[in-house]
Amino acid sequence: MTERKSVVVYGASGYTGKLIAWHLAKAGIPFIAAGRDKIRLEAQMASIPELRKGEYECQAVDNTVDDLAKLFDGRKIVYNVAGPFMQLGDPVVQAALKAGCHYLDTTGETDWMLKVRNEYGKQFADAGLLLAPASSYMWTAGNIAAELALETPGVDTLDILYLADTATSVASTKSFLRMCTKPQYYLEHGKLVQWPYATPYEVRVADSSRLYKALPWSGGGEPLWYETDSRVRNCSTLVAFRNQAMFGAVIDALQDFETKYRHLPASEQETITNEIGGTLTQKEPDREDPMKCRGVITCFGRSNTGGVSVILRGNSPYLQTAAIAAEACRRILANQLLATGFASPAKAFGARSLMSALATLGYHTWEVQAV
Repeated sequence: MTERKSVVVYGASGYTGKLIAWHLAKAGIPFIAAGRDKIRLEAQMASIPELRKGEYECQAVDNTVDDLAKLFDGRKIVYNVAGPFMQLGDPVVQAALKAGCHYLDTTGETDWMLKVRNEYGKQFADAGLLLAPASSYMWTAGNIAAELALETPGVDTLDILYLADTATSVASTKSFLRMCTKPQYYLEHGKLVQWPYATPYEVRVADSSRLYKALPWSGGGEPLWYETDSRVRNCSTLVAFRNQAMFGAVIDALQDFETKYRHLPASEQETITNEIGGTLTQKEPDREDPMKCRGVITCFGRSNTGGVSVILRGNSPYLQTAAIAAEACRRILANQLLATGFASPAKAFGARSLMSALATLGYHTWEVQAV
């Protein structure tokens, strides 16, 4: 029954996993919905109207290398949606490598990105396999905007800003709380420099006259994508939300963490951030409404004497994540993969290809202007 299903969505019963399942079905890609609880998986998949004609099956698996590798054996792609990734992801990457599968995930945690790059990047490259964490709205959308800016000759400096207008899932909240308490980086003259902890910044966003509070939000994946890219000397990423009351609660929680918990061992800090995240978001949000969940991404690119402004106007970050996942799987299965080893989504699939796929689904438009 499983011969034709080349894609495994691990953590499929969660908020983001269900959206990925929907978009895979929409793209006509058979898949295995995997997780620890088969009954929960079956119930959650059955709750998705768009899956009624989709070709999928549910498989329970323990989060161990051996059990995961057995499930992954004979597949081509593992899409990991089970976070926080620094807490749960290591066996999944190891199992994907052992089974000979391409590995992608939806993390926003840059310490996780650094870990998999440093520990597994060469092994995946040697095996001809893709290792692409953060193949999701964060940090793929900024990666796309950056690549558009880099099309302008001489641009070597990228200033990226996300403004989102959506609720966050339970798992996402726990993940971003932990990642915002870990070292966060921007790229300055080719070197990673740590942002100060729990420090908000005022930003002005395209299409708005208001000022917003923003955070590095793990520093952003883009500085890591471009750390070894000869085109880029400087790269920084900030994230703001239209819901500034919620954002204020996050800032307060991070500043409280510095006062009360910074001195604790790392393992205890992980428990604390899970607890804090659980208090900020206690139930899953409704599916995003594109008419309400509007956001914008800007990337200002600079050269010595000129520059370029890139604006991506879009909606529904979680739906964009699902669309990115489906397009990534489609291109891999169609033998259109452009890079292996540790690689950004834009490098692996082409920035304009991803951008066009999102635009076709109505998730964003783009504007590029010289400045």
